[in-house]
Amino acid sequence: MADADYKYRLLGPASDEYRKRPLLLQVDSTLMNLFAVLEVRREVPKRWSNLNNSRQIRIYGFLFGLAVMFLITASYVLTGDKSGLMLTPSPCQFGGLGSPGPLLVSVGNASLLKDYEQMKLVVKSIQDKVDFSSKRRRPKLKELMDSEPHLFSVVPRRFLPGLKNPCWYEEYHGNLSSDPYQNNFYGRYSRRFRTVFQQLRGSFREHLVPREGKIFRLRCLPYFYIIGQPKCGTTDLYDRLRLHPEVRFTTFKEPHWWTRKRFGLIRLSVRHDRFPVEDYLDLFDQAAHQIQGNRTGDPSTAGSKPHLIIGEASASTMWDNNAWLYVYENSTQGEPPFLVQDFVHALQPQARAIVMLRDPVERLYSDYLYFGISNKSAEDFHDKVSESLLLFQSCLSESSLHSCVYNTTVNQAMPVRLHIGLYIVFLMDWLSVFSPEQILVLRLEDHASNTKFTMGQVFSFLSLGPLSKELESDITRNPASNTRRPADKSLGPMLPATKDLLGHFYRPFNQKLAKVLHNDSFLWDSSSSS
Repeated sequence: MADADYKYRLLGPASDEYRKRPLLLQVDSTLMNLFAVLEVRREVPKRWSNLNNSRQIRIYGFLFGLAVMFLITASYVLTGDKSGLMLTPSPCQFGGLGSPGPLLVSVGNASLLKDYEQMKLVVKSIQDKVDFSSKRRRPKLKELMDSEPHLFSVVPRRFLPGLKNPCWYEEYHGNLSSDPYQNNFYGRYSRRFRTVFQQLRGSFREHLVPREGKIFRLRCLPYFYIIGQPKCGTTDLYDRLRLHPEVRFTTFKEPHWWTRKRFGLIRLSVRHDRFPVEDYLDLFDQAAHQIQGNRTGDPSTAGSKPHLIIGEASASTMWDNNAWLYVYENSTQGEPPFLVQDFVHALQPQARAIVMLRDPVERLYSDYLYFGISNKSAEDFHDKVSESLLLFQSCLSESSLHSCVYNTTVNQAMPVRLHIGLYIVFLMDWLSVFSPEQILVLRLEDHASNTKFTMGQVFSFLSLGPLSKELESDITRNPASNTRRPADKSLGPMLPATKDLLGHFYRPFNQKLAKVLHNDSFLWDSSSSS
């Protein structure tokens, strides 16, 4: 947006005491951070006649300086000696922020000039407020059931014996001649989902089980969840794991039901009707049919393939609780009364979760490149990181760390998703309801350097059977999935100043993560990484 497009509004009333206090103006109709407030000091009006001579002198001086700069620049361009051309800002651009540090200059966008030393002070201010001592209150089961009564009325408290995967038979009340998936919201809002459901319709009736004048269908939840994090290799893990003969997944990756669709979020801040749990369970029908096989006997007994397990891979499950604000109507200064893992544990206390992490500094840059729409550059990334750090610092000045991490307003205002890299905050919340033995935490760096080893860890964690050498080779030697696009690779790495700021910002969180996991490789520094 050009300067001419900005509209300003007077925040404070006019007063004759213009010499004693600043005049505040607010910028309207523009996506700016919370600190975009102009402070202008009034001066007593003076007649042009008193300033005519001095103003002419300033104009002539400015034109002379401009001419000299033009000649110097032209000489460098014509001679090809661009390396000697120094671009330095006017000292007044930094106001009272102190002496400038390394500058970031992008031709045609002077707004990218940042006071590096000032941003280091911002990071230091954030670090001083980091406190991991407070623990969240774990909600009681009755509170969860009262908030989501329908969810707990559909999923039983016990599952079928003899099956490794959590499944149960429920009575089917639908019309046998009608489409069982016609009202599913996943199919309504996505052509891809409609295609999958079209394939399921043909075999749906074959898997219904009649008994004592009633008709039953097999329903299943996942045995395990790949819960995070985005741009940390979850797609590659998913693609390799689904090659195992004992593993099945939902009909498509990343349904995002627990974090978004359950609350009716289709896209960010775009709400529709809430997706009922039945729509989510439909996504497991294909795997449930395979577990059931051709068995159409007693609904209380196991299927013909009791060793099969189902996985669900949504990289938002670990961290995304932003929808709580729309549902529970609480203040943004507070915290979500319930988190995703509270409900998962209440329904499936034996569930397992797999987390894939990477250096949070590199994760953020990869996230920016992947989700950025246009005008992506290392300079633009630095600018967005600086804005996000300022927003987070502002929140911490008034609220706790936990509140700021789950503050929907702050999260959505950040130009980059800085908070997703605060892995330890989310992990500690998952460990507040699940035992450490139920959560496997991996590093993308280890997975990339020794895929066979990490996949072996996953197979052992899920208690999967042994593989033939040929199949194991297929699973571990396939090229990595969802790697950086060629166009993004051409943008190069982030600026050293950006990397330094982010490294200092994430350091206390990485230190706590390494301590909790008893593994210094999660520090992501050269002396400890494997």
